[in-house]
Amino acid sequence: MSYSKIYIMLIGIMVSWGINVSVLKVLVAHTDAVTMTSLRIFTASLVVFIVLYFLGKIRLPKKSELFYVFGGALLSVVLHHYFLAEGLTKTSATNTGLILGMGPLLTVILSMLFFRKKPSFIRLVGFICGGVGVSFTVLAGGNGVDSINLGDVEILLCILSQALSFILINKAAQTMDPRLLTGYMMLIGSFLLFAISLWKEPEGLASLASAPPVFWAGFFFSAVIATGMGHLIYNYSIGQVGAAEASIFLNLNTFFSLVGAAILLNETIVPAHFIGLVLIVTGVLLGSGTLEMWMLQRKNKNVSA
Repeated sequence: MSYSKIYIMLIGIMVSWGINVSVLKVLVAHTDAVTMTSLRIFTASLVVFIVLYFLGKIRLPKKSELFYVFGGALLSVVLHHYFLAEGLTKTSATNTGLILGMGPLLTVILSMLFFRKKPSFIRLVGFICGGVGVSFTVLAGGNGVDSINLGDVEILLCILSQALSFILINKAAQTMDPRLLTGYMMLIGSFLLFAISLWKEPEGLASLASAPPVFWAGFFFSAVIATGMGHLIYNYSIGQVGAAEASIFLNLNTFFSLVGAAILLNETIVPAHFIGLVLIVTGVLLGSGTLEMWMLQRKNKNVSA
């Protein structure tokens, strides 16, 4: 498949992921958040395994891979989606989308901590920009530090747990197809989330029975398109164009989250949100090494010429 087609698919995924933030905001407003999330992730895992079956990629994980499967399920599915669902009940889709934009940057920071790599000056500037951007985001429309919403903190924990899971996934991918790993993590994580929902939301299943048709339309969009197929295609793209090139498109997720919140939820975007958006995207571009990679490619082309 040509790079242009892969890039078009990546842009499509970012559109679905950005819109998905607003869709999830609607879903948690109609039913209990954790119960809905567990069923959504379970549905997504079925979609993943159906696709993997036709691709002939299904196998049982090796004993050496179980730690990464369960660790990834705990971090990437249980904690990530639990805090995402809970946070969306307390904060706006706009703030959520902007804070989630810190994902690539947090992943780079954790990679440096775990693998003991010192950041360059450019990456250090990126970290500072990203941190300031989050500050503008969580304080947008407020009156200072006292206005920080608990939901914003939960969204930060949500993206932090996902960034930690990327460390495990990166290691496990050396022996296991990332798409198969994703399927197992979703399946195991959905059962763990459902167990939590039985304790935290005893009336959760009953709340689904009274959900309107618009809820189920959003539910299947989120489960099948954004979560199931989205992760499958994104992981495939990484294998085709490389992780660095694919991660650049994650920056678009923040933009489409803002657009989705404004169009679907009529949320107000204040000037502080634009400041946060610019600083976060700048922080990701600098802190993730994207700028350095571009400069190195330009240098190599000039040397070759």
